Amino acid sequence: MTEVDLRMPLPSPSYLTESSVTKVERKACGARDNGQRPRVLVLADVCNPDWPSLPVVGYNYAKALSEVADVTVATQVRNRPNIERDGLGRAQVVYLDTEWIAAPIHRLGTLIRRGGATGWTTQIAMEYPSYLAFEWAAWRHFRGRLRKGEFDVIHRITPMSPTLPSLMASLSTVPFVLGPLNGGLPWPSAFQAELKREREWLSWVRDAYKLLPFRSATLNKAAAILAAFDHTIADLPARLSGKIVDFPEVGVDPARFSAERPPKRERKTILFAGRLVPYKLPEVIVGAFARSDILRRHRLVVVGDGPERSRLEQMIAEHRLQDCVELLGQRTQREVGAIMRDAEIFAFPSIRELGAGVVVEAMACGMACVVVDYGAPGALIGPDRGVKVALGDHQSLIAGYCRELESLVLSPERITMLGAAASQHARAHYDWDSKAGKTLEVYHWARNPSGPKPDFWAQT
Repeated sequence: MTEVDLRMPLPSPSYLTESSVTKVERKACGARDNGQRPRVLVLADVCNPDWPSLPVVGYNYAKALSEVADVTVATQVRNRPNIERDGLGRAQVVYLDTEWIAAPIHRLGTLIRRGGATGWTTQIAMEYPSYLAFEWAAWRHFRGRLRKGEFDVIHRITPMSPTLPSLMASLSTVPFVLGPLNGGLPWPSAFQAELKREREWLSWVRDAYKLLPFRSATLNKAAAILAAFDHTIADLPARLSGKIVDFPEVGVDPARFSAERPPKRERKTILFAGRLVPYKLPEVIVGAFARSDILRRHRLVVVGDGPERSRLEQMIAEHRLQDCVELLGQRTQREVGAIMRDAEIFAFPSIRELGAGVVVEAMACGMACVVVDYGAPGALIGPDRGVKVALGDHQSLIAGYCRELESLVLSPERITMLGAAASQHARAHYDWDSKAGKTLEVYHWARNPSGPKPDFWAQT
C-alpha cells in the first residue's frame, strides 16, 4: 500500500506496494479477459465501508467496479484501516496522505457548523482546497503510469458534489469520466425555518461555485458526465447534454437489503430511517401518529440520531405515543437491513433529498414506500411501486402522510403489491453489480464516443 504526503518528495517506485490484487494477479486478469477489461484509475477520496452516506456509496461502487474492470483506487489515508479490514474486492488501493490540509479544514468546518450534523453546504465549500490537494497528490503519484499508457480511463466517483471541480480532468492523458454527480436541488420555500436550523446559509450564494478555478475545464475536458436525477442535470450547462448520462449514484447491496418479508400480522410496522436533522422532517410521521387513532393501533420505529431527537421525544411524551412510537437511535447498515426486512411500510418525509439511498434500500427490502414528491425520492418512486405525497407546507405534509399511511395499513394487499414491485425495480436498476455493468458501457463509450450514449434505464 502507498501513502503519499504532499510535504515530502514523491517516493521511489521501488518502495510502493499494492493491496487486494497483486501485480502478478493483475497481469493474469488481463490475460484471462483477453485485454477486454478496461484499466481504470478510480479517484475516491471518500471511500469507507463503515461510514454512512457518501463514504459507503463510494466504497460499494469502487468494489463493484473492480469486478468488471482492472481497477486501481486512489483514496485518502484515513480510509485505510476499514478498507484493509474488509478489502476492496479485486481493486488495488493506493492511499494518499493529505491530512496536513484535510484534517484542519475538517475541524474548522465542524467548528463553524457547531458540530457535524448540519451545515453540509458549508462543509462542502470548505473542502475545495483539500480536495484539490488530494487530486494533485494523485497526479504526482500516477502521472508516470498514465504517460506509459497503463490506464485506459480515469473515473472520479467521489466527491459527488457538482460544486467541487477536478484538477485531473485537465491533466489526464486518457478519457476522464466524472460522477455520478448529485446536487442543485433548490430548498423548498415553505421550509425556511428548517433551512435556518440546518445552518444552510451558503445556499443563498451557491451559484458562486461556478466561478471556481478548474470548473469549466472539468466539464469541458470530461469525456462523460454521470449525473443523478433531473435536478442535477438541470444544474449543468445545457451545451453538455451530449455527454451527460442520467445515472443515479445510489445503489443497494443485496446481501444486506433483500425482500424477505415478515409474517402477516394485523399490527403493521412503519419505519423511518435517517439522520434526525431538520430537512428530513422525522416529526411529520410522529405528527401523523399523533392525529390518527388508526395509526396508533400500529407501530412507528425511528432509526437514526441527530439534533432533532429531543423534539421527537417531546412530541411522543406530549401526545402519549410511548406505546406505539419507538426511537432506536443509530444502527449499523446490517442492523438497518434487518429492521427493514421486519417492517411493512417505509415513511420518509425528507424535503431536500439529493440521492435518497435509504429509499432504494427500503425498496429492495420489499417495503411500501411513502415519500415526498420532490428531489430523488419523487424520482425513485413510481405509482406502481410506492406512494408520493405532494410537497407543501409542514401541516399539509402531516395531513398527507396521515391520509396515505392510514390508507396503507387498511389495505394489506396493497402494501404487498407495492413492496413487490419496488423490490423488483431496485434489483433491476440499483444492484451494485448491475450498476457496475452499466458503468462499463460508459467506459467503452468514453473511449469510443461515436457509438450510442449508454442508457441507465434500459431494462437489465
